[in-house]
Amino acid sequence: MNAGDRPARLAVGVLGAGKVGSALGAALAHAGHRIVAASGVSDTSQRWAAERLGLTPSPPDEVVAAGELILLTVPDDTLPDLVAGLAQAGVDLRGKLLVHTSGAYGLSVLEPASRAGALPLALHPVMTFTGRDDDLSRITGCSFGVTAPDTLRPIAEALVIEMGGEPVWIADADRPLYHAALAGAANHMVTLIAESSELLGRIGVEHPGRMLGPLLGAALDNVLRLGISGLTGPVVRGDAGTVRRHVDALILAAPEAADAYVALARLTADRALAAGLLKPEEAERLLDALGGNIWT
Repeated sequence: MNAGDRPARLAVGVLGAGKVGSALGAALAHAGHRIVAASGVSDTSQRWAAERLGLTPSPPDEVVAAGELILLTVPDDTLPDLVAGLAQAGVDLRGKLLVHTSGAYGLSVLEPASRAGALPLALHPVMTFTGRDDDLSRITGCSFGVTAPDTLRPIAEALVIEMGGEPVWIADADRPLYHAALAGAANHMVTLIAESSELLGRIGVEHPGRMLGPLLGAALDNVLRLGISGLTGPVVRGDAGTVRRHVDALILAAPEAADAYVALARLTADRALAAGLLKPEEAERLLDALGGNIWT
C-alpha cells in the first residue's frame, strides 16, 4: 500500500475499553493514531483503559466528542442501544468514523448514527481475546471481517492493515451467517475439548491436555488443508458398533454430552456420505446406531 493510501493520523475514542477495545486501541496507537479518550463500565475495563491505553475513563459523550474515529467495542446485545442512544442524545456525529467490531452485525445497526452524519464501518477481528498480554500480538496476521460502504472501503482496508490484520470483505446481508460459522467453529470447539478433558479426567488421565494436544493439532491441520476429506474416526469408517458403544458410555457418564455426540455424529455422517467417503449401507448402520435419520 502506498503512503498516500493510508488514512491520516486520527484521534481515536474507545467506547468499551474491554478485552477487544483495549487491544485494538493499542494496535491503532502502535500504528501512529492517537488514543484520546475511552470509556469503561467494569473495574476490569477501567484498568485496561489505564494499563493498555494510558487513559482515565470518560463518559461516552466525551469520548465521542474527543475522537475522529470511534471504536464501538461493546457486547453485541448492547450495541444497538448504544448507537441509538448516541443518536438520540444529540451527540455530534458528523464526519466521525464509527467502527463497530461485532461479527454478527453489519452496517444496519449503525443506521441511526449514519443518519446523523457518522461514517459507518464494521471491522470484526477473527480472533479470540482473553485479556492476557498476548492479545495485541494475536492481531498480527489475523483476518478481519470487513463491511463498509464503497466510498469507505479504502479507509477500512487501511485501518485493518495498519493494525496488522488482513481485510476480508463480507457482504452486509451475510454477516449473521459469517459469524455463525466462526462462532460454531471456535466456541463449540472449546466446549467440546473442555468436555473431553473432563471425561478423561474422570477415568484417571492426569494430563488430558497433553493427551489431546497432538491429536487435535493433527485433526485441525487435516481439516484446514483437506476439508472434509481430512476426516478420520469411526463415523467415516462406518464403525456403527463403536459409535453405539460411545453413545451408551456417554448416556451413563454424561447424558448432556451424549445428546451433543449424537447430533454431531449425524452431521459428520451426513457430510461424509455427501462427499462419497461413506457408503450408503454404512450410513444405514450408523443410522441405526444413532437412533435417527442422518438425512435432512
